[in-house]
Amino acid sequence: MSKVGQFLRESKAELKKVVWPSRDDVVSSVKVVIISTIIVAIVLGLLDFAFTEAFRALMK
Repeated sequence: MSKVGQFLRESKAELKKVVWPSRDDVVSSVKVVIISTIIVAIVLGLLDFAFTEAFRALMK
């Protein structure tokens, strides 16, 4: 049981050393992720549409 207590004390000490990002940093990172996700979704959607139309044209 003493090892569990030691682990918890050391974990608490390590968490005090962590430099947490500011709210502005988090918001800007979230914006980058959302915009990147939208761009990738659009590109994949366009590729899917193009390949679907190409295969339909080949099947005629």
